[in-house]
Amino acid sequence: MTDYVRQLPPHQFGQRKRVSEWVRVDLLSLFLISLIATYGLVILMSAVDQNMARVQAQVIRIVVAFSVMVVMAQIPPRLFLRLAPALYLLGLLLLFLVLLVGTESKGATRWLRIGPIGFQPSELMKLALPMVLAWYFHDRRLPPRPRHVGIATLIIAVPVLMIYPQPDLGTSILVAASGLLVLFLAGISWRYIFSLMGLLLVSAPGLWFVMTDYQRGRILTLIDPERDPLGSGWNIIQSMTAIGSGGLFGKGLFNGTQSQLDFLPESRTDFIIAVLAEELGLIGVLALLSLYICLIGRGVVIAVQAQDTFGRLLAASITFTFFVYVFVNIGMVSALLPVVGVPLPLVSYGGTSMLTLFAGFGILMSIHTHRRIAL
Repeated sequence: MTDYVRQLPPHQFGQRKRVSEWVRVDLLSLFLISLIATYGLVILMSAVDQNMARVQAQVIRIVVAFSVMVVMAQIPPRLFLRLAPALYLLGLLLLFLVLLVGTESKGATRWLRIGPIGFQPSELMKLALPMVLAWYFHDRRLPPRPRHVGIATLIIAVPVLMIYPQPDLGTSILVAASGLLVLFLAGISWRYIFSLMGLLLVSAPGLWFVMTDYQRGRILTLIDPERDPLGSGWNIIQSMTAIGSGGLFGKGLFNGTQSQLDFLPESRTDFIIAVLAEELGLIGVLALLSLYICLIGRGVVIAVQAQDTFGRLLAASITFTFFVYVFVNIGMVSALLPVVGVPLPLVSYGGTSMLTLFAGFGILMSIHTHRRIAL
């Protein structure tokens, strides 16, 4: 007769647990995010002319966002699945309140204020929209049927049409991209993709007439920055000057002329990569891009390894939306895209967008660390 010995898991005999058993985080993602945020703080210190009050404010934002990321990583994906419709409806309600009682700043009404706290509800929609679409496709056959594509398109269109009139072209593009990425990843037919592209091309002349004056000005400035060099073209001209003057190795940290002499507007937010290019040159930019590529690659691996449709679609959407952030910011700073007010992720000065990004990475970690063990 064979003897069987019942054994408990080793940690129940007093052995120490690993860190990943106490706190569910993806250590590689955590390492890459920390590197990018630290690198961003160094560049920000130069962009704000070594104003330590602003650097400390950014450090506090990063610590708070970092804490949110760790908390989000502990939440099982099945809870995100259950909460997705409620979060989407909450986002729509907050966007509606912005239209009614939103706070105006610099000609745009994008903020809700509760006492001393102000926030942009459109930032919530960057996570709520892909989450609700991943929930919608979770238990449906893929690739989706035409009626499911139509319903998903409506789910995308409602928040985008509520954000655009604030006006906030940049955020509406990012929200639309996060939703369309879920549709694409769900296996939508190429026929629909080409039809959408054709529709956009045909409607482009009509879109010109529904744009606001400042949005039309940005497109004209993209085509010819010299048409108004002291006005709408100033940002792009100074940005290109900073990037071009940096060369291969740059002028040295804190030695840039465009940023240090205040020629470059928004140097700590949308145009911070121009500061990096001027002071650390092409090498400094490639170092940052390499970190971005590694982080995006890690997100793709997590999406591929996800064990259900909801996790795969949500993880891939968060990852590729992050890529869109980087692409749009670098494209507008280098005069390849219109200036649409998209910050450089994990680097630009600011709080709301950083909080959204860290929360997204927390969800990504949750999908990875809560995988069921297959025997």
